[in-house]
Amino acid sequence: MAKNGTNGRNSNGGKNDCDERDFFCRTRDAFGVFARKASRVLGSAWAFVVAILIIAVWAMTGPAFHYSDTWQLIINTATTIVTFLMVFLIQNTQNRDAKAVHLKLDELIRALGPARNHLVDLEKLSDDDLQALEAEFEKLRKKAEGVKEEVEELEATAKGKDR
Repeated sequence: MAKNGTNGRNSNGGKNDCDERDFFCRTRDAFGVFARKASRVLGSAWAFVVAILIIAVWAMTGPAFHYSDTWQLIINTATTIVTFLMVFLIQNTQNRDAKAVHLKLDELIRALGPARNHLVDLEKLSDDDLQALEAEFEKLRKKAEGVKEEVEELEATAKGKDR
């Protein structure tokens, strides 16, 4: 948050958003930290090895429990719960990564003089607008390919005359 003066207050004349929503901000920030750490750990090879070991132990206990419904229910319930929770972790990580990539691309677009600055917020366009823009870029790509082929033909002709 941008702060005015030396009193630590922001431009809205009062507390900043996190002061007003203290619990929600702290919860969001804590989840962000947890999601980053969890994605780092759970995305590792060791986490995969641990998952394989858990499944192996579960499978080896099958004969002791006579492959009962309860024995099967244990792995089904555990995998359902883990999958449900992982959806939120993965989505949080993807959202954060996508936002970072968008910000980096926005900065590059703004930094390039001839770039079209209206492309900065493409992710906010409707599907129809994105399709129209995609068609425009397809035309540009085809035009560039045609120019490239012409240049290659001219270079080949020029090489032939040099011989």
